[in-house]
Amino acid sequence: MDSGQRPTAASLFDAIGAEYEQAFAGSAAHHASLELLLGHLTPHSRVLDVGSGTGRPTAQTLTDAGHEVLGVDVSPVMVDIASRQVPRAVFRCADIRELPLTDGSFDAACVYFSLLQMSRADQSAVLVRLGRALRAGGHLAVATVPLDLEGVSGEFMGRPARVTSFGPAAFTALVAGAGFTVLSESSSVFTPTHPAAAPEPHLFLLARRD
Repeated sequence: MDSGQRPTAASLFDAIGAEYEQAFAGSAAHHASLELLLGHLTPHSRVLDVGSGTGRPTAQTLTDAGHEVLGVDVSPVMVDIASRQVPRAVFRCADIRELPLTDGSFDAACVYFSLLQMSRADQSAVLVRLGRALRAGGHLAVATVPLDLEGVSGEFMGRPARVTSFGPAAFTALVAGAGFTVLSESSSVFTPTHPAAAPEPHLFLLARRD
């Protein structure tokens, strides 16, 4: 996504706000992904939550388990909601492509559906950046809508959006190519709880930094 498009993702999720959590909170696959990640974390791990949204379920689940969370989101509305809902985490309104990250400073990163408004080149670059930000052996929990789409205009929860993604094999290869060993894959179909929502394929990966 180039600089002229950046307000699009922010304004989209500013408009959606708390509706996002209401629509997606029922995802059993998301909760299962978090539980799988928790099984690989040592006590008091430092976790980066990219596209942290309302803070629930990801940051909430991690802080409840005693981990330190930094949530990053481009939407000021989402950051405000998350800060109120999950006070034990720290949230910053920032673009993950530009946020300074110290090499090896996190034990894990979560990237749940937050790459979809980025170009394919940016998605690849973000995964490489996150690999550098993780300590050796750190873990990545990442999820996407595994469809072969590039810059496709449509609607998300009744609002205009542009989406770019990869098919399942290509996305898994993208993660591996960023320096990760994929430990597990889980595919499901989820229908968000929203009048304008349609069933979505979801792909969850857990990977370890090489």
